[in-house]
Amino acid sequence: MPRVLSVIATLDGSGAEKQFALLNAGLKARGWDVQAVALTRGGPYRATLEEADVPVTVLNKSLKFDPFCLNRLRRLVARWKPDLIHSWMFTANAYARMASGGRPVIVGERCVDRWKGGWQHAVDRRLLGRTTKIVGNSQAVVDYVAACGAPANRLTVIPNGVEPLDPDPGYRAALLRSLDLPEDAQPVVSVGRLAPQKRPEDLVWAFQLLHQANPHAVHLIVGDGPLRARCERQATYFEHMHRCRFLGHRTDARQILANADALWLASEYEGQSNAVMEAMSAGVVPIVTDIPSNRELVTDAETGFLVGVNDSLGLCQWADRVLSDEVLRERIGGAARQRMRTEFSIEKMIDRYESLYRETLGAPETPSGTAVA
Repeated sequence: MPRVLSVIATLDGSGAEKQFALLNAGLKARGWDVQAVALTRGGPYRATLEEADVPVTVLNKSLKFDPFCLNRLRRLVARWKPDLIHSWMFTANAYARMASGGRPVIVGERCVDRWKGGWQHAVDRRLLGRTTKIVGNSQAVVDYVAACGAPANRLTVIPNGVEPLDPDPGYRAALLRSLDLPEDAQPVVSVGRLAPQKRPEDLVWAFQLLHQANPHAVHLIVGDGPLRARCERQATYFEHMHRCRFLGHRTDARQILANADALWLASEYEGQSNAVMEAMSAGVVPIVTDIPSNRELVTDAETGFLVGVNDSLGLCQWADRVLSDEVLRERIGGAARQRMRTEFSIEKMIDRYESLYRETLGAPETPSGTAVA
């Protein structure tokens, strides 16, 4: 069986790292010889990989550009001799291509990376010659990478996969009690980093309007980041902290999401939101900004609702409608669940990567869909 070395910066508890773990664990279960490398540190998803018998190596990168880490990666590549290297996001993409030794490298782009400056783009352009394929998790990401100069014939889209997720009324009741909220509260949940890209202040404004329109609405904000303190001050000023909870990082974030009545996402750009996909998989109605990557997941008024960026009133109006109309909530939520489970399953995601690996390696396909050496 061909050997695949998967490289990422960390195994933190974030969306890309989760997809990395799900893919490699799934490949291992299908018989692929895979090994995972984290350049800087491990994290929660190291256990996921090791439970799936995927070997994990942490290279302890400590400098912005760390030649010692690069040399450790080169030695690992020379020793293990992978047939294919698959890297994830900017840092790992750069190190993997520099350490590849002429082996095919599939580069993973996971976001519309507007944060990149001139030197990051220069690195990407310089390393295009060592790039076999660039995979985006949405068409929006691929379009952005193409606009930055990547050749169209090296670009492809493989969407994220989402695990099936179901609500649990008992969990919901316990959660509300633990947060000192009434049992008839209707949670609108936001999940993500409290950073400028996500526009969390728009959500605080939206809830300022919603809590006046709907006495049962509560806002649960899962995640942390540089804008948390400002958002808390804003909620305090609006005098709705008694119905708003800033929960920080939670290990039960997926369960919180699955037991919401609606999801809010106010981002001005995304790669492909795991939170939106998980909410939809659980039948939770997504109310999200009308940006390209969200349009790939949400069909307006069919599997959720789209509003303009910076449209707090729109977020409020659709949330009020969804919370007030159980028939609408069940219809839209049911369609969202069906779409995720049929079009964005983990199995389909792994199938697509297997096909890409086979194409890259020139390996034939067995009747079961796995590559042969």
